[in-house]
Amino acid sequence: MSAFRKESVPLLRGPGSYGEPVSETVTVDVVLPCLNEAGALPWVLARIPAGWRALVVDNGSTDGSAELARALGATVVTESRRGFGAACHAGLLAAEADVVCFCDCDASLDPGLLAGFVAAVAAGEADLVLGRRRPQGPGAWPAHARAGNLALARLLRRRTGLRLRDLGPMRAARREGLLGLDLSDRRSGYPLQMVVRAADAGWRIREVDVPYLPRSGKSKVTGTWRGTWQAVRDMSRVLAEPSGGAADRSGAGAPAGDAR
Repeated sequence: MSAFRKESVPLLRGPGSYGEPVSETVTVDVVLPCLNEAGALPWVLARIPAGWRALVVDNGSTDGSAELARALGATVVTESRRGFGAACHAGLLAAEADVVCFCDCDASLDPGLLAGFVAAVAAGEADLVLGRRRPQGPGAWPAHARAGNLALARLLRRRTGLRLRDLGPMRAARREGLLGLDLSDRRSGYPLQMVVRAADAGWRIREVDVPYLPRSGKSKVTGTWRGTWQAVRDMSRVLAEPSGGAADRSGAGAPAGDAR
């Protein structure tokens, strides 16, 4: 991995930051969907906070990612059905902790920053905390991927009223609440469906800036215009879901949130 990635990622310490320690009474699992990320795994797993469990969900890797993850101390979950949502949901079903986090496994996001996300959830300050990506170097966030993200954020606001600026994959929420959302998308729409159904259920949703680094290897979803717009189509189907009934899916309903 590059020196830039290892040395320049701020830990966001200080008043009001997202590097606060988490109560020892809260257990945490981190779901890391993985498809051929052997080059990134050592860096990613080294940044998982002490005492947390890393769930690396192998989604058909051929580069030894699963074996490497085990050797580095992670719990490996195998999901043969290809798809970002399929991998994420397999991790959620395998999780046992109070709070479940999600983070990409390509070294574009620092999982150490999830400590503050979990602190906010554990303290009851938010039901779902999302990372708003802030590009930190050339190529960190290609123009076509940013354009697709912006379009979806606008559609999300129209659908739910949420004023979010990103639909990034870094997030944290309580496990029981997530299971109650009854998420069904198994492709690129999974992260968006989580937000839509949480909003429909009245969850308090908070967005926090996080550094976004050039990833290790090529994106499996948004590495090309074709991949980006396939993801947009998946997410558009999610946005077309009727809004009624989400509160009945989840036992973690909450008053209107910070992002409204």
